[in-house]
Amino acid sequence: MALRSTVLPGTTTGMLIPTLEAASGRHAGRDFSVCMNPEFLREGSSLNDFYHPPFTIIGAQNETAGQKLAALYAGIDAPLHITPIGVAEMLKYACNCFHGVKVTFANEIGNLCKALGTDSHEVMRLFCEDKKLNISPAYLRPGFAFGGSCLGKDLRAMVYRAKELDVEAPVLSAVLESNRKQVLRAFEMVQSARRRRVGVLGLSFKAGTDDLRESPLVALVEMLIGKGLSLSVYDGAVSSAGLIGANREYVEREIPHIWSLMRGSVNEVVDSSDVIVIGNNAPEFRDIQPLLKGEQIVVDLVRAFGPRAGDDGHYRGISW
Repeated sequence: MALRSTVLPGTTTGMLIPTLEAASGRHAGRDFSVCMNPEFLREGSSLNDFYHPPFTIIGAQNETAGQKLAALYAGIDAPLHITPIGVAEMLKYACNCFHGVKVTFANEIGNLCKALGTDSHEVMRLFCEDKKLNISPAYLRPGFAFGGSCLGKDLRAMVYRAKELDVEAPVLSAVLESNRKQVLRAFEMVQSARRRRVGVLGLSFKAGTDDLRESPLVALVEMLIGKGLSLSVYDGAVSSAGLIGANREYVEREIPHIWSLMRGSVNEVVDSSDVIVIGNNAPEFRDIQPLLKGEQIVVDLVRAFGPRAGDDGHYRGISW
């Protein structure tokens, strides 16, 4: 049986399968199989979209059921992916939500352009030429908050300019607040572990750099210190001797005793911590699993260990 529709995540396993089992007296996965096969069709071009989709998605209880349904699409020239049912359900909503965000973003930029006497269509035409960052997979991986000296500053400046021009920009205005709440989410995950000794691997917002300005990890460390937790921090790109200028001033203002928290190696942090926070994508942080002991808890903000089934007693991913 295949569900070919847009349904809220959880509908197939939480409603459809129990209903089918109750009505038939049979058990899904043993006596019959269920697949979730979302459609990606637009009004006015549905036939063309069916034969030329971006991809075909089949959420299946098992590989055998997925392959049987996949055979129906043998004549469709498009990538085909067999996924867990939940992924198939959520993907359709992720696509539509993103489409709505794109329309609204373009409109808000357009409204600002109009107020400034700027050609909005030329701005967005050139915007779309950037296939490296703008129209690409860049920045579209769930994880921790953004940071650095550019994004936050420029967002605040544009929101401020919009207010000066009396132009409403609710999506742009909400970005910084959403980003702040992702830092708070990480803080609450560490707090919920109810352990006092916390190690943070990574302090800069981006692995391989020493830029600490508006790093969400600096904000997280500051919050944890404020709760009286005992912290140790390691970042191979950050050192007291190497940090200079505004970068140094920023972190010493935000965390006055930062250098007393810094450690010389990953091992030192892991050995002295009950909770280990993986804060950026430095390659050395991906190899800490052999160093972990017994009751230690890992709070992973970057999916350092790759795909996992989800949280367990010793591993907690921020968005997975």
